[in-house]
Amino acid sequence: MPAICDLLLGFLLYQSRLVPRGLSLIGIVGAPLLLASYLAVMFGLIGQHAPLAELPALPVALFEFSLGVWLVVKGFKPSPITAGMGASSDVTPAR
Repeated sequence: MPAICDLLLGFLLYQSRLVPRGLSLIGIVGAPLLLASYLAVMFGLIGQHAPLAELPALPVALFEFSLGVWLVVKGFKPSPITAGMGASSDVTPAR
């Protein structure tokens, strides 16, 4: 499940450009590696605790840790989607 979530998160962050693209590419590349490792363990090709099974988890861990640090330190970049949602909104306040 973390592989699918990281793939989706990495893809959405890549498309929206809310964080640097290199950071989101780590998640996009690492998630299929982790998924392949899950499948190899599930079908008995490699052992569950073999180093080859644990190695693909490193890019995903790097993506998650660095994303957390990036968001705490820098935050999201201003989004072009929400840039026009300032004070010039067409919505009238409720009375």
